[in-house]
Amino acid sequence: MSHITDDDRKRVELLEVVSKKGLKVLELDDLKALLALVENKDYAHNKKAQKSKVKLVAQINARIYDFERKF
Repeated sequence: MSHITDDDRKRVELLEVVSKKGLKVLELDDLKALLALVENKDYAHNKKAQKSKVKLVAQINARIYDFERKF
């Protein structure tokens, strides 16, 4: 049986916010936390999920860049 960690819970919680409201509602700290959590998750067993992960990481990086450039 799989063990669900606190990191898994936090990643799912942030991904739910992103799926419902988008990346723009997250603060910089949340964006950086989500980036780290998504990058550390291994989706190698699922090609479609891996492709989505790469796309999401690019979007998060772009949002972090915009956020840091603004301030």
